[in-house]
Amino acid sequence: MFRAYIKDTDDLDYNDVPHKGHFVYGNLIEGGNQSNTDAIVGDLLEVTDEYINPEWWCSIEKGSAEQATGLKDANGKEIYEDDVLENPKYRSVVKFGSGSFYADVIGAVNRFPLAGEWQTSVVIGNVHSNQELLEAQHDTRTD
Repeated sequence: MFRAYIKDTDDLDYNDVPHKGHFVYGNLIEGGNQSNTDAIVGDLLEVTDEYINPEWWCSIEKGSAEQATGLKDANGKEIYEDDVLENPKYRSVVKFGSGSFYADVIGAVNRFPLAGEWQTSVVIGNVHSNQELLEAQHDTRTD
């Protein structure tokens, strides 16, 4: 499962693309080397050697799709790439690299395998609609 952030939801409503807020969820079809767009699509109704007929589709900027990690946070919410996680010690952003998902700590050079972070962390937003979460380091000091 993939998702993509869509800034202008008017086009989604007009074209009957199912969405949750500014996010479209579905399957990813990459546009290829000659294209600058990819697509998030619904279930495939028909596939032949000449064409693919999806239930619905939405063009997205090439490379902007975010993959589901297959993990859920401490509250049971699905975790995707570019989600901002928070636990009692720090905030981090979910990233994918070198074949695995990891938590990239905001304001530090630390990164941890996501497999060890998801049970104690909660999704508090994402980098697209919650930029302010990336600016301030989570402070857990008790004075």
